[in-house]
Amino acid sequence: MHTTKPQILLTNDDGIHSPGLWAAAQALSRLGFVTVAAPREQASGAGRSVPAGSDGIIREENVNVNGQVWKAYAVGGTPAQVTLHAILEIMPQRPQLVVSGINYGENVSISISASGTVGAALESASLGIPSLAISLQTETRHHYSNSDEVDFSTAAHFTALFGRLLLERPLPPSVDLIKVDIPSDATPETAWAWTRLSPQSYYRSIKPGRSSWDVPGRLGYEIAIDLEHEPQDSDVYILLQRRLVSVTPLTLDMTARVAPQELEQFGG
Repeated sequence: MHTTKPQILLTNDDGIHSPGLWAAAQALSRLGFVTVAAPREQASGAGRSVPAGSDGIIREENVNVNGQVWKAYAVGGTPAQVTLHAILEIMPQRPQLVVSGINYGENVSISISASGTVGAALESASLGIPSLAISLQTETRHHYSNSDEVDFSTAAHFTALFGRLLLERPLPPSVDLIKVDIPSDATPETAWAWTRLSPQSYYRSIKPGRSSWDVPGRLGYEIAIDLEHEPQDSDVYILLQRRLVSVTPLTLDMTARVAPQELEQFGG
């Protein structure tokens, strides 16, 4: 069944009813057979976590997208867990490509370890599957939303573009996945550039505004970046300053690149 087309798994962290997810589904359907499996609830900020408290319940849903009915799978778990459930239980065969997104909001800099969008792609990449995490820059008020004010058409174009590249050619050695971030004002003609992670934290946490620790309090955040001291090849600089599509090769190997003699001096 469906053996003549590439098998593509699509997931996200904004939940099963996110317009960004379905914009990606329509774009990727031109490349292969798309299985859509996403968190039952909003799961932004989950990173690559696999909490023991997730119930793992899988429910089929019929989602109407522009008059077309899609069968999808809502899963009780984080994006990383959804990815595992989809690969191990839902899909008829191992996918040739996993795409996570399209996310409401850019995922850039060393802050990406908190991203559920990136976390899902890291999980599939750890299984040796070509993986893509794709995000669209939006106003922060649209984060955690399913707002229909956001136009995902350009982001969908780049989803298909990089999805096709990953299906057609292997990633370079030592690259496990790619992360794509699209400026809010991009068009399909916008150029893209290879980047590296910004060394600055992009999102700065804000303490809850509450009178007592007994009162529920949610950490807030704001974008806080110093562009004057930002490397010009970073994902943040390319996205914010040059307004190009940022494409960042990522690796699962988090070992620090440090000379042995430096470690000997530290621990000597």
